[in-house]
Amino acid sequence: MATEIRVPTLGESVTEATIGKWFKKVGDTIAADEPLVELETDKVTVEVPAASAGTLSEITAKEGETVGVGALLGTISAGAGAAAPATKPQAVSQASSPEAASTVKQAAAESAKIAGDAGAIETRSMPPAPAAAKLLAEANLAVDQIAGSGKRGQVLKGDVLDAIAKGAPSQPAETPKAAPVAVRAPSTADDASREERVRMTKLRQTIARRLKEAQSTAAMLTTFNEVDMSAVMALRTKYKDVFEKKHGVKLGFMGFFTKAVTHALKEIPAVNAEIDGTDIIYKNFAHVGVAVGTEKGLVVPVVRNADQMSIAEIEKEIGRLGLAARDGKLSVADMQGGTFTISNGGVYGSLMSTPILNAPQSGILGMHKIQDRPVVVGGQIVIRPMMYLALSYDHRIVDGKEAVTFLVRVKESLEDPERLVLDL
Repeated sequence: MATEIRVPTLGESVTEATIGKWFKKVGDTIAADEPLVELETDKVTVEVPAASAGTLSEITAKEGETVGVGALLGTISAGAGAAAPATKPQAVSQASSPEAASTVKQAAAESAKIAGDAGAIETRSMPPAPAAAKLLAEANLAVDQIAGSGKRGQVLKGDVLDAIAKGAPSQPAETPKAAPVAVRAPSTADDASREERVRMTKLRQTIARRLKEAQSTAAMLTTFNEVDMSAVMALRTKYKDVFEKKHGVKLGFMGFFTKAVTHALKEIPAVNAEIDGTDIIYKNFAHVGVAVGTEKGLVVPVVRNADQMSIAEIEKEIGRLGLAARDGKLSVADMQGGTFTISNGGVYGSLMSTPILNAPQSGILGMHKIQDRPVVVGGQIVIRPMMYLALSYDHRIVDGKEAVTFLVRVKESLEDPERLVLDL
């Protein structure tokens, strides 16, 4: 009995995925729950496991093809052997009469012609994949200009990108259309031989699109401040061992920053809101996204209800999400619903940056490298561990006064961390 491999439900608002990689090929023996294929969505990468043991008898969706939820990916046949090959027509026996042989040959030729015509009709009638159709419209290209590499000749998104890269001419349009996808000028022969062209992953394409949309949509502005990290560092040094022993997680800086952010969000709710048309949606909760860099790109898992959590609970959740992100095991639910984001460029050595909003959120806090600097305290020049903070915000909803006040509140909480414990 055959078992179908289909695209699972990928989460709220996720309707399609791209085939990233098949881990097995047709004929391979498969164990139950063994990963078969990797799907790339615009949020996470998902592995589809085998529902039963057997043999991979068919792959219906190739790598690079865009598929919808529930689409057939392949088939698993029962047993350890590969699927039996289709029975071939037997050769006409030499003992048969010449008239019979001629009749059989003629029938076979007619059958082959009919099958060929049917196959051609089926190939021509296969519409392009949804993502490919969208890109064709944007680039003002006709589908018959593209050689499809998908099943039954379906034109995939990768086929359109390849055609654009090779300079496929646009068709004359009667009405103005969206700007075509930018095509880079060809490299010289010497440079081309030393270049490597790698197709962007679904996740990387989404990151690029969303960041550009944020810049194009929001009235984005950044305000800066600096924080003396002496008090937090002293508190961390004093209690890190007993903290780890009791809670089973290390005491880092993110717990303090997340808690400081939730306190400031309560005072300045506009930074925790979003615009929906002509309405402003105020959130009476704080789901804080924590940007994490992975090999496949930046992802932002969410610490839900961070405003109701202790520093220890926040550290535990950040640890869980960070590990899942690095292992590629984040679920769609882990990525949804954020109301504010924290990005820590300091772990890579960044001294200053202007983070880009994670739309539709109206604020993002940028943390940076802690560096000893001379500062004036009580009229004296002293050396203190200082960090620059950056708050990028949507000026359509957050006024400058609110943005500055928010950042000052974060600074005050970190310079006097007892305020976080006492909820002041």
